[in-house]
Amino acid sequence: MIRVLLAEDQGMMRGALALLLGMEEDIEVVAQVAAGDEIVDAALTARPDVALLDIELPGRSGLDAAADLRAECPGCRVLILTTFARPGYLRRAMEAGAAGFLVKDGPVEELAEVIRRVLRGETVVDPVLAAAALSAGPSPLTGRETDVLNASVDGATVADIAGRLHLSESTVRNYLSAAIGKTGTRNRAEAVREARQRGWV
Repeated sequence: MIRVLLAEDQGMMRGALALLLGMEEDIEVVAQVAAGDEIVDAALTARPDVALLDIELPGRSGLDAAADLRAECPGCRVLILTTFARPGYLRRAMEAGAAGFLVKDGPVEELAEVIRRVLRGETVVDPVLAAAALSAGPSPLTGRETDVLNASVDGATVADIAGRLHLSESTVRNYLSAAIGKTGTRNRAEAVREARQRGWV
């Protein structure tokens, strides 16, 4: 049996996926979590072969959790399943060690087959998204610019961001200014929105 961990914050979607995957003769859902910060502990307990992760999760994103799983459970293959077909997300997922990336609008039979394929060692990526990612190129943001934009998502002040990231306020302003310039936007809120739309943060 292929042991699967399922991380999805929407209860109905999580339950439906678990039910449908459980109907496959060779797949067993051994753990279900609703938050990103529960993934590693659940994986260490249940020892899944494949972790099926949504990106947008409370606590910790599926992309961050994918990197954690690679370090903590190297035998577990990660498959990202998302509603958001953003090229930047695909690039970040591959950098985090994901073995596959699919959008949620495909048939469950296809998902089951992809689970089998990633377990065999293949890397499986939605072809339309792969083409878009190649044409989009990498994120122009530096790691620190990305950190500052991420810290800005909830409307935090410059002082709040500086405190969270252990930077001076002037340094935070410089990173924000650079990020606004690179995203071609007029202000911080627009820069965050544009970066999220492209999957850079």
